[in-house]
Amino acid sequence: HGAELYEEARRSGVGLGFEAAVAGGIPLIRAVKDGLVANRVLSLAGIVNGTCNHILSKMTDEGLDFSLVLKEAQARGYAEADPTLDIEGMDSAHKLQILVALAFRTFVDLKHIHTEGITRVTAQDIDYARELGYRIKLLAIAKATGPAGASGAGVEVRVHPTMIPAASPLAAVSGVFNGIFLTGDAVGDLMFYGRGAGQMPTASAVLSDVVEIARRIAHGIPSLPLELPSIGPTALPLTPMEAIRCCYYLRVTAQDRPGVLSRVAGILGDNDISIANVIQKGRGTREAVPVVMLTHEARERDMRAALAKIDRLRDVAAATMMIRVEGGSA
Repeated sequence: HGAELYEEARRSGVGLGFEAAVAGGIPLIRAVKDGLVANRVLSLAGIVNGTCNHILSKMTDEGLDFSLVLKEAQARGYAEADPTLDIEGMDSAHKLQILVALAFRTFVDLKHIHTEGITRVTAQDIDYARELGYRIKLLAIAKATGPAGASGAGVEVRVHPTMIPAASPLAAVSGVFNGIFLTGDAVGDLMFYGRGAGQMPTASAVLSDVVEIARRIAHGIPSLPLELPSIGPTALPLTPMEAIRCCYYLRVTAQDRPGVLSRVAGILGDNDISIANVIQKGRGTREAVPVVMLTHEARERDMRAALAKIDRLRDVAAATMMIRVEGGSA
């Protein structure tokens, strides 16, 4: 109901405080809304769900499977009895919707935010990511596409598990903590880090809004309504998910037979996807074995077409796991 709340605040001539809505105790909303007003935000990538980050951190540190860590998180109160909103990425999508409204002045309908959760990520994927120099995080990502004011200007908005270099700032965000990495055209790179949930961090954020309102009332300063994000034809157009470009991690589960790897590589090549790295273990067994690949940058549409063909190969025993890679080489 963000659009309705914005409009009601404008009509009533009042402000709208929601500092606690994203990243708990981190003063992120005010930083984006006020501190970065002189900037064009070029990109942001955030770990904004503590439940998912706790689960992935535990899987990384202890080599445990997803289901086991989820049960432990529920027992400790880090995950809800019904954790769907968190583990399927929907909570992160809600928070990204708010950040995009502020940073890119554009309301995005939730149904247009590509959203994937962490339920398919395995301990095996995390081990391979570590071997390749990466960590896996659930990221909420928004990027400006095209020069400001140009006909091709737009924004891509997505939530999904992401492999990032182990040396990157977001890779160090562990447990229930949140972290947001933002780039502006004037300030360059910024990193926000802190507790994303909990009684006291949330109270801190709520109180900051209350005190700001009280100060304005005490000094007779009218509340300034937020600049309304654009809706409809004036909004920045969304870049279709099929058009984004990034690198990819693939885990193909295939029979260890001559020619299988070459057929997989051939399908990738036919779709303009080149391979940067390959790991294959368990050779000589009769069971299906994982073949892990990192690709160079490719278009999402081409990758999806390639995966559909790969998964139809007779020697491929299970659906291929695909994780997008951001942040360059490890």
